Amino acid sequence: MNIYSYERRDTIKKKFKCEVDCANCALKLENALKKVKGVEDVSINFMTQKLILTAPDDNFDSVLQEVIKKAKQVEPDTVITI
Repeated sequence: MNIYSYERRDTIKKKFKCEVDCANCALKLENALKKVKGVEDVSINFMTQKLILTAPDDNFDSVLQEVIKKAKQVEPDTVITI
């Protein structure tokens, strides 16, 4: 009997254009988005204006919508293009 078990979940990693005003805003936003339920990883690069989101395949779209909603709460001027 194997006492070690885990559930393997398929994930998707996608890039999006993310317009943020400054590097500090990008860091603040990235830290807030990492706390959104369903987000496995997120990174925002101010210089390239890109957001990379990793989330489960089965509910990626709903996680993405929550990320966009949270981004507007944290940094209202942020624009994420999907």
